[in-house]
Amino acid sequence: MATGIKDKVAVIGMGCSKFGERWDCGGEELMVEAYLEAMEDAGIETNQVEAAWFSTHIDEIGVGKGGTPLSTALRLPNIPVTRVENFCASGSEAFRGAVYAVAAGACDIALALGMEKLKDTGYGGLPAGQQGTLNPLWSANGSAPGNFAQLASAYRAKHGVSKEDLKRAIAHVSVKSHENGAKNPKAHLRRPVTEEQVMNAPMIAEPLGLFDCCGVSDGAAAAIVTTPEIAKSMGKGNLITVKALQLALSNGLESQHNSWDGSYFHTARIAAKRAYEEAGIKNPREEVSMMEVHDCFSITEMVTMEDLFISPEGGAVKDVMDGFYDADGQVPCQIDGGLKCFGHPIGASGLRMLYEMYLQLQGRAGERQLKDPKIGLTHNLGGAPMSNVCSVAIIGAEGV
Repeated sequence: MATGIKDKVAVIGMGCSKFGERWDCGGEELMVEAYLEAMEDAGIETNQVEAAWFSTHIDEIGVGKGGTPLSTALRLPNIPVTRVENFCASGSEAFRGAVYAVAAGACDIALALGMEKLKDTGYGGLPAGQQGTLNPLWSANGSAPGNFAQLASAYRAKHGVSKEDLKRAIAHVSVKSHENGAKNPKAHLRRPVTEEQVMNAPMIAEPLGLFDCCGVSDGAAAAIVTTPEIAKSMGKGNLITVKALQLALSNGLESQHNSWDGSYFHTARIAAKRAYEEAGIKNPREEVSMMEVHDCFSITEMVTMEDLFISPEGGAVKDVMDGFYDADGQVPCQIDGGLKCFGHPIGASGLRMLYEMYLQLQGRAGERQLKDPKIGLTHNLGGAPMSNVCSVAIIGAEGV
């Protein structure tokens, strides 16, 4: 019977490009930027990589549907390269492919790399996708801010939160992330903001204002994984290993009948439970050291605190306002600035989150370094609240 992948795979190298309006380069240059950092970190040569997974989501403005753009840009030695995409969890999907290949014994060293070049589209937000199967059931013209604003309304109604209290809580989420991002040289947006600025910003979709919505950017991130045994044979100590990787996709339940009240993410709760079981985590509020979650909108981050079973049901507002998720709180969240400060180049975001957890666990995060973290969690959410894909990954020190 399957028991999961806990401690069967080690992360030996990671890299991340500068995120932002990268008019200075194309997608290939972004890939190379992240890859070279990862390879130097791992201390290996290109001919040692045996397989690769490449995530990019928007075909039309990316580099096409296949894996050859990655192989060509990096001059990989004619190895298998698989292109993957799974909405906003695409980067995590690439990581999952590489990790599973190593855990299965199919290869010794594997690469996961995600990239997206969105600023070239000229859009202020993500390019509109083609109409999907469920679109006619809820909205053929729904916007991302509008859909997630409905999440805020449902959460407020369910838990009896006043409009003012909810707006202040999600404003604190944004202020916290921008304060963290100001310390990160690879972030797109690096200016702290005040609660007053957030509260008085132009409204996008009630209650979400300008600072409650993540932006669009260009970027790439990469990870190199192998077995702990091989890593040790290379002379590496203090290994960072994968504890769990879980993915849950909506089956349409949220859109097809009223058993879902619109106030939470059904898939996130399923993926989180599976991940904790795989990692052997019994009390996530006490055992998780830090998180990077999918803060496409500030309300999404706040609701996710409950979906990951860190905050109790209906308790995220209090935890947020108490500073529980601040840099000096019990479980810091978005310590690198999150999507709020990096933007969301879809194919790269999941790996960018893992990059921060990896740096923190190795004590290499500079002025934003946390004190002695043991377990890092990342969470990606793709699609709309009523039909989505959710990924939860957990990494930490070997043996923890």
